Amino acid sequence: MKEWITGRNAVYEILSARSRETYQFYVSRTAEVKGRMAEILKLAAKRKLAPVYVDRARLDRIDENHQGLALEVSGFHYSDWQDIEARCAASGRPLFVLFLDLIQNPQNFGSLIRTAAAAGMHGVVIPTARSAGVTPAVAHASVGATEHIPIVQMNLAQGIQLMHDVGGWVVGLEGGPDAPDIELKRLGGKLGIVVGGEGEGLRRLTREACDELARLPMAGEIESLNAAVAGSVVIYLSVMAHRR
Repeated sequence: MKEWITGRNAVYEILSARSRETYQFYVSRTAEVKGRMAEILKLAAKRKLAPVYVDRARLDRIDENHQGLALEVSGFHYSDWQDIEARCAASGRPLFVLFLDLIQNPQNFGSLIRTAAAAGMHGVVIPTARSAGVTPAVAHASVGATEHIPIVQMNLAQGIQLMHDVGGWVVGLEGGPDAPDIELKRLGGKLGIVVGGEGEGLRRLTREACDELARLPMAGEIESLNAAVAGSVVIYLSVMAHRR
């Protein structure tokens, strides 16, 4: 399966990572060849990928947010749990995994993937059904971070059990007022963080598989944060806990 990736940073990361086969490469005739665009063209030349200069209207038919270019690539290749374990072993740090339970919004999904990659997490696990997959929109929203971290599709309860099998602790983020506030001291060591979907939150079986349910304390009038913001905050609280 082939798909189009747009956005300068997303295209740059895909070319840089060499994670996919590349086919056609469209560049707007009016694009200025400087900055990131110049870097992309240099990478394309190294891969012997010749740009085809086209009118913006042709790019608009692919994606209105193309930023002057579009790259046709092979479909996203999902990893498996062993890839997460290998990344962990190579890092020399405790296992650190993000579980996403029915995240549907591509922007939220992409933002969480980017945060996970930036924080040095070892992988992202998503369900095999009813969840957004790694589509071009997700790759765009992640600004290409999809190419730099293992993303695994599997039953979430089974993935959480794999964390438990190696002595990991799994925290599920809960938005309700009855959940206790999250504690920094419980975010160290081998850790899984579970973020629920935008509307439904964590499903029952996912909740039951977690060792702990916790929420971010809300001091103002707002009752909760959206999935991407809440997940990103907890990821970096965990980074701080690991550094203690």
